[in-house]
Amino acid sequence: MGARLAVRDVSLHFGGVKVLEDVGFTVDDGQILGLVGPNGAGKTSLFNCVSGHYRPSAGSITIDDVEIIGSSPARLARHGLARTFQHPALQLHDTVLENVLLGAHGRLPGGPVEWALRLPRTTRTEKQLRAEALDLLERNGLGWAARTRADELSHGLHKGIELCRALLMRPRLLLLDEPAAGLPHGEVEQLIASVRRVRDEGITVVIVEHNMGLISAVTDRVVVLDHGRKLMEGTAAEAQADPRVIEAYIGKDAADDAA
Repeated sequence: MGARLAVRDVSLHFGGVKVLEDVGFTVDDGQILGLVGPNGAGKTSLFNCVSGHYRPSAGSITIDDVEIIGSSPARLARHGLARTFQHPALQLHDTVLENVLLGAHGRLPGGPVEWALRLPRTTRTEKQLRAEALDLLERNGLGWAARTRADELSHGLHKGIELCRALLMRPRLLLLDEPAAGLPHGEVEQLIASVRRVRDEGITVVIVEHNMGLISAVTDRVVVLDHGRKLMEGTAAEAQADPRVIEAYIGKDAADDAA
């Protein structure tokens, strides 16, 4: 089951710089929302507010009507929020499987002593998590690389590893930050299939992305940001046809020439 995310009147200021100003939207349980806009629009900053890396200057962010502003990323992870980053942070000298298993830390029972003694409960859990991790890799087209060191694989495959690691947390709310950046066409198609599978499992997804083919293929709605403010909200097709969105992406003069 997914989670309901509500962002209400969120502002983020760094000194005199207004990064976000009165941004608001909701994402219902099991929906996929695309967060789009030109570079510098504030998309990743908003993700950082939702995931506990930034504290907004004003506003409210709730998951299932529970206020989360002030919660640490670790606490949010324990309550079902997972995210990926523009630049995956992997342990490059570890295998793909070992990197994915890092996503299971919040699901480990007992304490350090129990794990050091290798008690039956810990060994059962370890086997279960390894099986889940291998299944995630297989379903996302990376089963063949499970025992390959991460530094032997491409940047695009690193993004797939990070997605599997996030999914091993069994999230109810998944934030994907530019998952298609730098991917060739074939890997984008694999990513689309993966995101659709996540949706079919009932997980709520918010995705920041410039690839409008991906956005059109997987989202229920999009929110367009420009200079830290919400420009419009609607379907991907409505966003692509909106003159304000076209102007934000290519500039007023170019938009006038195209009209």
